[in-house]
Amino acid sequence: MLEQDYIMRLIKEMVRAILKLVFNIDMDTPAEELLVGTQYEESLKELLHMVDSGNINEAEDRLFQLCEDDDKHKLETALLFYTHLNKKDDEFLEKNNFGREEIMLGLKTIISDYGLENIAEAFLSE
Repeated sequence: MLEQDYIMRLIKEMVRAILKLVFNIDMDTPAEELLVGTQYEESLKELLHMVDSGNINEAEDRLFQLCEDDDKHKLETALLFYTHLNKKDDEFLEKNNFGREEIMLGLKTIISDYGLENIAEAFLSE
């Protein structure tokens, strides 16, 4: 349980740091409102609905397809996706064949795809 809490905090702080460094957004808990009125709002809503319905793996696959180019607003979508997913309790994640480590791995992959792997490494180095 303590390890899961630690991973949750790492994910939260990594997202927060990227939002601050890349988007100059300083929020304790990023929310979907960041994309309101943008062309990415509907995509995020659809992805979050898939997560809430238990289709986490499919939602993550769709997220990776969405983020195939280097549009930084798609990175923002990904960060909000993983923030939402990270808020889910361990029971929900386990029931839907997903784990905290998979959230961390997916987030690291997206971050690396956008050339920000040094931020991930800073959080993961001991």
